[in-house]
Amino acid sequence: MEPGSSGLWTVPPASRGALRRQIRRVWREVAKFGAVGGAGLLVNLLVFNLVRHVTGLQVVRASVIATIVSIIFNYIGFRYFTYRDRDKGGRTKELTLFLLFSAVGLVIENGVLYLATYGFHWDSPLQSNVFKFLGIGIATLFRFWSYRTWVFRALPAREAVAKAESILAAESKKPRPRAFR
Repeated sequence: MEPGSSGLWTVPPASRGALRRQIRRVWREVAKFGAVGGAGLLVNLLVFNLVRHVTGLQVVRASVIATIVSIIFNYIGFRYFTYRDRDKGGRTKELTLFLLFSAVGLVIENGVLYLATYGFHWDSPLQSNVFKFLGIGIATLFRFWSYRTWVFRALPAREAVAKAESILAAESKKPRPRAFR
């Protein structure tokens, strides 16, 4: 950043382009995450209501089953759509971390529902769906951060790799000093 004519700090034009690209890249990632997450939300709520009304299971148990089904659905969507360009090495580690962070999200999501149902006795079908949705929303924020930070790690930027290769190429062309005889 450099001071502008008004005395305010401005971003140099070269940096503005890089900043715009970074914002577009993150925005696309958020949109893809949202598309998979939105479909996962529908799966979660559909399975929750189906299990709850067909089997007669308790609210939180039905919710845990629905969450597990949506976790499986979401992994497939994230791996093959949202983060398909990310590092594919170490799938066992990736899946382990995904399941670990998903389990934390499951606890967050169903903890909200549990608190509403058993702590405040808000357990009508409408209230259960509202608090299920609220729990999903809170857990989604945690999942977005953890998945992009730890599970689906970004590959090195192409520009950084190209720059490193050009530096190595330039270093190899430099004349080397002769050794003393």
